Parts: sequence; C-alpha cells; structure tokens
Amino acid sequence: MLALASGVAGIFYWIARQPAPYATVPETIGLLLAAGLLYVIAAYVVQRFALGTPALLVILGAALAFRLLVLSAPPTLSADVYRYQWEGRVQRAGINPYAAHPDALRHLALEDPAHPLDVGRTTPTLYPPLSENSFSWAKTITGYKRLYVGLDVASIVVLLLLLTIRQQPLQRVLIYAWNPAVVVAFSLSGHHDSLAILALLAADLFIIKQRPGLSIAFLALSFLSKFFAGILLPVFLKRTRWSFATVFAAAVVAGYVPFASAGRKLVDGLLQYSAAWESNDSLFRLMMLAGNSRAQAGLLAGVFLAALVLWALKRRMEPLQASLFLIVGLLLLSPNAFPWYFTWMIPFLCFHVHPAVLLASVTCVLGYSPVVEYAAGQPYVDSPLILALEYAPVFAWLAWAAMREMRISKIETRNAKIGPAGTQ
Repeated sequence: MLALASGVAGIFYWIARQPAPYATVPETIGLLLAAGLLYVIAAYVVQRFALGTPALLVILGAALAFRLLVLSAPPTLSADVYRYQWEGRVQRAGINPYAAHPDALRHLALEDPAHPLDVGRTTPTLYPPLSENSFSWAKTITGYKRLYVGLDVASIVVLLLLLTIRQQPLQRVLIYAWNPAVVVAFSLSGHHDSLAILALLAADLFIIKQRPGLSIAFLALSFLSKFFAGILLPVFLKRTRWSFATVFAAAVVAGYVPFASAGRKLVDGLLQYSAAWESNDSLFRLMMLAGNSRAQAGLLAGVFLAALVLWALKRRMEPLQASLFLIVGLLLLSPNAFPWYFTWMIPFLCFHVHPAVLLASVTCVLGYSPVVEYAAGQPYVDSPLILALEYAPVFAWLAWAAMREMRISKIETRNAKIGPAGTQ
C-alpha cells in the first residue's frame, strides 16, 4: 500500500509543480490514467485481502496527502471555480444571481481580471440554491478549493461510518479516497459537487439508521446542491412513507425562497444549459447519431431513466445499491457527463464493487481531453476517438457482465425446476 501510495503521490506532485500547466494538459491526462492503474491495483488489494489498522492509516494518510499536493495548483482542467467566484461576488453585492448574467454586470467588474469568464456570459446561474449559497462562503480560488475539499474529506468520514454499520472492511474507503477523478475534481479544480455528495451520503446513512425524516431532509439538501439526487426520491420514499414527499417539497421550496424575486428567471439558466450543452456523453450521443433530434433523444433518455427507477423499486434495492445503479444510469443517459460528474457514483463502489463501473471512474479523465484544444483557443469539442476509448471498454464489460448474469440466472432457474432429487 505504501508503494502504491507513493506512485500516485508522485504523479500528483508532478501535476502540481508544472510551471506552465496549460501546456502540459495531455501529459496530465496520461499521468492521471497511470494513477488510475495504480488505484485499480490498490482497490483490488483492499477488495481481496484482509488488511489491518496500519493499512487503513496508510490509506487515510495518503488520501489527505494526495489532496494537499494539488490544493495550491491552478485549476487547469476546469474553469468552473471562477464562475463560482463571480456568483459569490454577485450575491455579496446584493444581486440575485438567477436574474443576472456576466455580460449584464460587466460594468461592476466582478470577474477575476486574470481569468475573465468566457463561457455562459449571457446565461444566469443554473446551480440550485444551496450550491449558490455556498459560493458566497469563500472569496478566493484557494478558499473555494479548501471548502469543497473539506466537504470531500467529510464524505470519507461518512463512508467510514457506513462501512462500520454494514460491517464491511473500513479499508474499502480507499475506493473513493484514492480515486484520481475525485482528487482532481475537488482538490485541483474546486468543483462544488462534494457538497451534494456529502448530503446524499448523509441521507443514505440516516435511512439505514431508520431516521426517515432526517434522511429525506438530507436528500433534499443534496437536490438543492445538484439536481442528481432527485432521481433517488422514489427509492427513499418507498423505504419510508410516501407522505415524506411533503418534507422534501417543503425543503426545496424553502431553499428557493431567498431567490424568489427572480420569478420565472429562476429556471432560465438551467433551461439554456439543457437546450444547448452536450459534452462527454455516451448513450445520449448514440441516440442522436441514430437520427433522433435532441428533443427525441431527451425523451428516450427520460423513458429509459424512468424504467431504471421502476426496476430499482421492483427489485427492492437497498439505498446504497440503488444510489449506485441509478446514478450510473443517469450519467450514461445524460447529454452532459463531465468527468467531475462521475464522482457521484464512486462513493457507492465502496459497498458494491462493479469492475466496469470502477473502470469508468478511471477512464472518465479522458473527458478532459477537449481542454487541450480549448487552452489553445479552439472550440471545446469532444473527439469521437477519445469518447470511444473512454466508453467502449466500459460498455463491453457491462454487456459481458449482463450476459454472464443471465446465464447464471438460467442455470439457477433450471436447477430449481429439476429439484434436489433430479425429478420434476
């Protein structure tokens, strides 16, 4: 474990020490894939072997070291944190971020002069209220990174609690704590998704502890941080009472009340994003290539996603398994699957390890490839070859696993019909 940790730490040290980081994006992506290989070996070790307290200390110490190594490095793979900074300044200026956009407030000089916003200049905020509030909690880029890394570390603590409750080896927390995509998303890039992930894990913790009210409240907080958690509401309500939907609805309404002055503009940013953006997608892109319009592909994706929710309800999946199943489905069907979106599924691999999904958590860093051309002033466009390298192995493995599961199911059904005595 020390050797593997040293290898991953060396890679993050190199990434953090580049004097011209935008010129080394291809090397960074290649090294993140190498870190992913070391990570997969480490995940295999904690999955297959009984490890003691020293290994757990190495895992937790290395996880903190990885994050600290890149915390002060510039966010070269994503510029979203500069938008967070702008929206925080907008709120401190007393302006409703749902009713304004960068071009409209250019005269106030709220942008970072060294990193002016070049995307979404006419788009109001698309982030839910809790995330929007969190943008006002910090002022500097390093401050945002510290905030969201702190929430990321808190998720590691909640994962340890969940593993304890489920009587699973604590060392399996490595599957989240060492994942390169997680370290890059929060410590290098400062993405806010760690807030939503922490709230979702807390919701899972409370539903397992049979505290339904708290569970639904934290699920609502996750939804108010990023809308992904909404797909899990039926699963949680089925394990509690459907009347708890009022708790969820009340929390969501309360979250939006401080921004209600925007009126119908509350959803303008989200609608613009949904109508125009498509990046690093897989099944959605295939549906478009099959001849469907964007609206038709969106409808098909919605139908498939609803079918997945019904399947999870029919199979009575426990919350952690349902969280993994539905979030993976959401990511594969979404028109936007940025690499940091994949951090949502990684915590649940600690409890239900699926090799194909683990592979996707490693190859997702290929989704940063458009940054290479973008840093050189070219449009942010996905490469079909890179998308194939990212997703083809994952779908091949998923297909093989599904066929294997079907063969096993047929054998078990046949054996059940024959009976122990070999007769009908």
